[in-house]
Order: sequence, then structure tokens, then C-alpha cells
Amino acid sequence: MENPENPSSRSGPALPVVPGTVIGLDIGGTKTRGVRFEDGVVVRDESVGSANVQNVSREAAAANLAELFGRIGGGRVDTVLAGAGGIDTDDDARALATLIEPHVPGAAVSVVHDSRLLLAAGRTSTGVAVIAGTGSAAWGKNSTGQEARAGGWGYLLGDEGSGYWLGREAVRHSLRRMNKGLEPDALTRALLESCGLDDPNKLIALFHSADTGRRYWAQRAGVVVQTADAGLEVSLQLLDQAGRDLAELAAQVLRQLGITGPAILGSGLGMNVGALQSAFRAGLAAHGVTDVRVLDQDPVFGVPQIIAELG
Repeated sequence: MENPENPSSRSGPALPVVPGTVIGLDIGGTKTRGVRFEDGVVVRDESVGSANVQNVSREAAAANLAELFGRIGGGRVDTVLAGAGGIDTDDDARALATLIEPHVPGAAVSVVHDSRLLLAAGRTSTGVAVIAGTGSAAWGKNSTGQEARAGGWGYLLGDEGSGYWLGREAVRHSLRRMNKGLEPDALTRALLESCGLDDPNKLIALFHSADTGRRYWAQRAGVVVQTADAGLEVSLQLLDQAGRDLAELAAQVLRQLGITGPAILGSGLGMNVGALQSAFRAGLAAHGVTDVRVLDQDPVFGVPQIIAELG
């Protein structure tokens, strides 16, 4: 789709205008978004399936990137900057870069952890950015250039406060009620309907099925949000715990860096779920952190800021 919007016109300080043609990629657990900037103006904005090899096969990632570049590539591209989860080493970055480079011959390709996009999209070069989407992670930088991270271990080891965590906790809640001989409550009923099931006992097999996975259960976070909006106490408690867990990640990074903020909350859950945002603010207030911001634009629009910082 055509999208002539210029991110520099959004509220807050203007982002840098990077000359030439720049493609920014935000590679999440469920989708890959690509934006083509020409002299700072957005001329193409497209999304396809995930190209994160932690969530899909290398073949699927390559196919999704090919589809995306078929829509936003073409002609001369000067720079590509991609943010993706799971970029923990130079080898991780290089592996993703090798999938991108064939689509943009001659372009300078850089790959960073996707939490860096959040900080840049928040129009600041220092502070901590917290991802609350399919997964969770925090990354920050101080004025001396020191960097620190917390979380981002993936769903098998962590991802507290993420969509996956909320989906899994909804399943666990439903199974605990079943074990106690209790009737399904509103959260369990909503979860069963979302999964197309008629009995909580069937959640066990579905959860371990090869037909579901991290993305599937992260999408079930929606039933927690919906039932919380309806006032269900257990769902409100889950969102409160998620927000406070995310706040702990942010506080850990801020301590390591010796700074007090800002803390920027972003990604799908972080930008859209008020109860989680309130818990995040409360959790950080307990650590004396008061400069807390919810991202007001999608992370991919932080790409020009990072490119300018990289020089």
C-alpha cells in the first residue's frame, strides 16, 4: 500500500532525515514490517509474515523477505537497517544479514536487536526501551555509550510480560480450575472459544501440539485483555503482573547503566493495553523512576535515528 506519511511530522522532536533510499525492517515474532524512506519521506510501508528464524524456518524467513522486498525494493537502495529479536551475537546479526543482502545489492546492511528500534522511535538516544509484544526484552544505553540488556531469553527461558506469557498463563489458570473441579470462568470460556475447544482438558494436547507454537499462544493474549476490559479480576491480575515484570526488566537495565530514565514501553501490548501500561508505570515508580513513556509511533520509524547515530 502507498503510505506517504513522513514520520518526522509526528508529535515530538523530529527524527533525523537520512538522505538517499533507506529501508527499515522491524522483524517481530508474528510479522515483518518494512518501510522505504526516500530522503526521509516514507514512500512504501508493507508487512508480511515473520522473518525471525527463532520463530519460523530459515526457508519461511527467506520467502517472507523475498515477498517484502518484492513490494518495497527496486531501484537503488543505499542502506538497510533491520531490528529483530534474538540478535544476541555478531553471528546472529550476520545470519540475518545474509538473508537480506541478495535483495539489495550494493546496499549497506546492518542488523540490531529490535529493542534498539524502540528507543530510537522514542526520539531519544539514551534510556531504556522495553518490548512487550510476542516476546519481551529491555535494552538501554547511557550518555557514555554503555549498553545493557535484560530479558530477551525467548519463551522457553523467560519472556515474562509478553503476549506468549499471557497466553500460557491463561492456559495454566484454566487447567488449575479444572484440576480443582471448578466450572470454567469467563477467562477459560473465552480461551476455549478462541481455540475452538469445548473442554479445558483439551488445552493440554493443543498446547503441546505441533500445530500451535509461540505465535499461536501469544495471540491468545487477546482473551486476557478482553476479559480484563470486562472487569474480570484474574485477567486484571495477569496484566498487572505482566506490567510489573516488564518494569523489573527496565529497572535492571537502568541500574546497570546508572541512569534514571527515560523508560519507553513499546510493541503491540505495550502500546495498546492501558492496564499493562499502568502497572508498568507503578512498577517503575517503586524504583523511583518517573520518566516513563509509551511509544507513540511504531518502532520501525526509529530506523533513521539509529542510522544517524551509526554515522
